[in-house]
Amino acid sequence: MKVNVSGTQLCLVKGDITLEETDAIVNAANSSLLGGGGVDGAIHAAGGPRILEECRAIREKTDRLPAGQAVATTGGDLKAGRVIHTVGPVWKGGGSGEADTLASCYVSCLALAAGEELKTISFPSISTGAYGYPVEEAARVALQAVIRFLGGGSRGIDQVRFVLFSRGDLENYSTALGEIFP
Repeated sequence: MKVNVSGTQLCLVKGDITLEETDAIVNAANSSLLGGGGVDGAIHAAGGPRILEECRAIREKTDRLPAGQAVATTGGDLKAGRVIHTVGPVWKGGGSGEADTLASCYVSCLALAAGEELKTISFPSISTGAYGYPVEEAARVALQAVIRFLGGGSRGIDQVRFVLFSRGDLENYSTALGEIFP
C-alpha cells in the first residue's frame, strides 16, 4: 500500500528490515544500545560489529538513550548506510504517556534523517514485540506521527517505508492507513 504525503511516498510492505536498501533503517533498540532480541538483535547480527562499536562510543557520552529519542550509527554490513536507533515505550496499559513517547520515536528518527539529508528511511513496528504495545494502536500512533511530520513538507525525505515482519502487522498498518486516508 502506498500514499503520497506532501511529496513523500509512504509505503507499507511485509519484509525483513535488515534487507532494506533505503538510506537508513530504524532499529527498535533498548536503552543500553548494546543489542538485544527481536529487530534489535537482527540488525546487530546482520550489520556486524561496526554498529556495536559506534553504539559503545555513543554510550561513552551518555549513560542510556531515553525512550522517544534517536541516535544514528553506520549501517555496517547492511545495504542501508545508516541505522537510526530509537527506544520505544514499554506498554503499561496506555495511561502512562506511551502514545506520546511512541510518536516521539518516529518524529525523532525522521528529524535525524532529515538533518543528515537522507532521502529514504525504513521503520519497523516499534514497541510491538517484547515491549508489548498493541499493534493496532501502535500502527495508528506511528502513521499519524509520520504524516504530521511530513505534513509540513517532505523536508527532503522522498520515501518512508514501514517494513512489517508479519502479515498480521501489515494488515493492522494497512487498516490504520486506510482510516487516515480513506
